[in-house]
Amino acid sequence: MFLRKKKYDSTGSLSKLAWMRFRKDKVSFSSLIFIGLVALMSIAGYWITPDKTPMVNEQNLLLATLKPGSRVQVLKVYKNQEVPDRNIFYRLLYGQESSYAIYPVSAFRFVNYSIHVKEYSKDASGQELAFHLADVCYPLRENTGISASGNRISLITLDGKRVNVTLEELRKQIEVQNIVKKTFILGTDRYGRDVLSQLVIGTRVSLSVGFISVAISLLIGIFLGAIAGFFGGWIDALISWFINVVWAVPTLLLVIAVTFALGKGFWQVFVAVGLTMWVEVARVVRGQFMSLREKEFVEAARALGYRDFRIIFRHILPNAMAPVIVISAANFASAILLEAGLSFLGIGVQPPMPSWGGMIKENYAYIILDYAYLAVLPGIAIMVMVLAFMLIGNGMRDAMDVRESGK
Repeated sequence: MFLRKKKYDSTGSLSKLAWMRFRKDKVSFSSLIFIGLVALMSIAGYWITPDKTPMVNEQNLLLATLKPGSRVQVLKVYKNQEVPDRNIFYRLLYGQESSYAIYPVSAFRFVNYSIHVKEYSKDASGQELAFHLADVCYPLRENTGISASGNRISLITLDGKRVNVTLEELRKQIEVQNIVKKTFILGTDRYGRDVLSQLVIGTRVSLSVGFISVAISLLIGIFLGAIAGFFGGWIDALISWFINVVWAVPTLLLVIAVTFALGKGFWQVFVAVGLTMWVEVARVVRGQFMSLREKEFVEAARALGYRDFRIIFRHILPNAMAPVIVISAANFASAILLEAGLSFLGIGVQPPMPSWGGMIKENYAYIILDYAYLAVLPGIAIMVMVLAFMLIGNGMRDAMDVRESGK
């Protein structure tokens, strides 16, 4: 009788077991899928937002504080200025300046060579405006001559091209391409900006702050904690003293102090939050190293003549990463909250760059009015994102618990 040898993969077996246990936790795994979808949405960014202008900052006071689901008819009039055509990657990251000026209208009619429109207004008191048909359909040079003869119109565009069109062609083009209906799924703010677009681009800020801040905290915390826990003695005493000093300062106050030192802005928030989140990582890594440095595999590595830094980063650190990963998920949630708090206080991400905390700051006064959704929506986004990361952290903690691995 022959026995079949069972293949055993010693590399990564514990991580595979932890992953299998994590997948069985439906709540945590669903939270991970949700975070992945949100990350894809933030990467797509300006490709999927209704407002594709830089910083989603297309303002129109006539469209201020529209309710969610509102539909408004607008007239798109070509700007008589050169608008650079950005490549696809630039538009993905920063958006594209619009070639049109937007005029919300409630009615329009053609009169000879012009189009007369009535401005959109909630109380039906909009003024009547008139635009030349050629000026609506083409970008024109300043003081350019538009000649009209009977049913034909001749003009010179901004790039020097001469165009001859008929009156019927211009009217048909306007009805098909320039008169459109815009739908504001989540409404607009007091400046007439699309709320949905702000929420989508604001996701980039929150995820970026979380990712970079956690990376900075891991880099500093793992290095200091590993050095202190492995060498001990006066090195441990010095690093532990520094950790306790930083730990004693309230996190928000320390973030505010760092922000004042570095200045206000997008990148400054990353550094400020990251420099205040490494303490917990360092404490956990130090404790793990102190318990692992006396293990047999460490003694074997020393006997083989390996250098200290190889033992630290190649042998001990991989065995100490489980609690660090769990803490990183919680720190990710904390970073999102800190960024929102800083933006709400006005010392975080600066306008017109959209952020969830900044949206709450601009619209919190509407909570007691009929437009509470302007502040509630970003608040819900923050709550759901933080909850998702906390659930992922709890799932990772249970999946990596050695005491549960045998069950």
